[in-house]
Amino acid sequence: MKTLFTIVYIVLSLWSIGSIIYHGRRPSRSIGWVLAIIVLPIIGVVLYYLFGVNRRKFKFFKTKEFEQRKRFSYGNAPSSDHFPADFGSDMRKKRMNQLIKANSNTVATSGNAIRVLQDGGETFNTLFKAMEEAEKFIHVQYYILERGTLFDKMLELFKRKIAEGVEVRIIYDSFGSYTLRGRPKKRFKDVGVKIHPIMPIRIKNLLFYLNFRNHRKIVVIDNKVAFTGGVNVSDKYIKHMGELGKWKDTHLKLEGPIVNDLHLVFLKDYFFASKKEKFKIEDYLFEQSKCGEVDAQVVAGGPDSSHPTIMQQYIGMINQAQRSVCIANPYFLPGEAFFQALKVIALQGVEIRLLVPKKSDSIAAMFAMFSQFEELLGAGIQIFLRDDFSHSKILIVDDDLVSVGSGNFDIRSFELNYEANILIYDQDINKEMTAEFNALCEKSEQLNLEEFKNRPRWKKFMEGLSKFFKPLL
Repeated sequence: MKTLFTIVYIVLSLWSIGSIIYHGRRPSRSIGWVLAIIVLPIIGVVLYYLFGVNRRKFKFFKTKEFEQRKRFSYGNAPSSDHFPADFGSDMRKKRMNQLIKANSNTVATSGNAIRVLQDGGETFNTLFKAMEEAEKFIHVQYYILERGTLFDKMLELFKRKIAEGVEVRIIYDSFGSYTLRGRPKKRFKDVGVKIHPIMPIRIKNLLFYLNFRNHRKIVVIDNKVAFTGGVNVSDKYIKHMGELGKWKDTHLKLEGPIVNDLHLVFLKDYFFASKKEKFKIEDYLFEQSKCGEVDAQVVAGGPDSSHPTIMQQYIGMINQAQRSVCIANPYFLPGEAFFQALKVIALQGVEIRLLVPKKSDSIAAMFAMFSQFEELLGAGIQIFLRDDFSHSKILIVDDDLVSVGSGNFDIRSFELNYEANILIYDQDINKEMTAEFNALCEKSEQLNLEEFKNRPRWKKFMEGLSKFFKPLL
């Protein structure tokens, strides 16, 4: 029996290593998986099959449902071509617009009104108020839908609105919202909500779906107002819960032509998740009018995109930097391409500030993130540690480019998750968010290179160990 086990283990390990060599796209990632298979017998092989296999070449991207998704083009929203942003001679904005158009198939639109929501309480108060005013439909998409006060309030609101004749549709990620199975989901169905998981995790599709998650957070109401950003439906955004206390995050309220483009992202995902529901896309997308003066653009990408959309957006933005870059993110593990691009502009004299939480909900991600700091500090990048836990995903460049959304600065958001960001070309919003960012930095602990080098050896060991698990984080 022991001999048979050894033979099976050797065969699986060799097959896995062969698959890594044949299908691997990045040497650093491939080496990491080979080491994981060697260092972690059996476990390394299992982890590779679940999280490491390059399934772009396999079944998930050839299913009937996936082929049907392609009929929804992000560029077909009615308002996209009617209100294009005019950047005149501003080549930086023109280049960013062209980049996002090439990888997301969306164009920057003018005439938008955007409100930045900096706190969970503010976000949900504004969201529920907008939902109360719905007359036709409420479309909801979250990575995490978690039971609690917000869950119950949303359920009661939907019950009232459905009684008034408003349609309510919900899609959620089956991994992030794993507690929604069973009775919690049935409570939504019982009041008339059309609710579906995205890429449900079942035995038959475990190997193909588990590693690809839908991380988007989108709400669209009557196609007039939309919300997106980093906030999930969880009480941790409104209450002090656990060691991390009340989570902070940034969200956006959107009005104007950009609503159609964001709504189309939702409709594409909903069509994929619902499979059997019949509806005409034209009934939910219609002409918009200008609501403000903000130019903005939807950035939507995922593992089925032709290019790593979120990574290219972030690299494209920092490559346009002339004076300053501000980054806020709890999982700053961007991979070698972004890492080197950041160091290059820092060495060119661009001021770069990185704001991250001192504590994390993921110990492995925290150690892996801290393992990069010595090199970043050595390149002149300023790093600040805030005492509270911020879940925001923010990139601010100079005085006129801002990104807010669901995309983290890590390999998962760059290659494995479906994400949605909003790229804002506006000085007023930039000024508002830069002021908030700088105020937070003033309250936070700034790392000093020489002091950081003298951190305890056990921390350095844990940081080094965490690097082996970067492909999973």
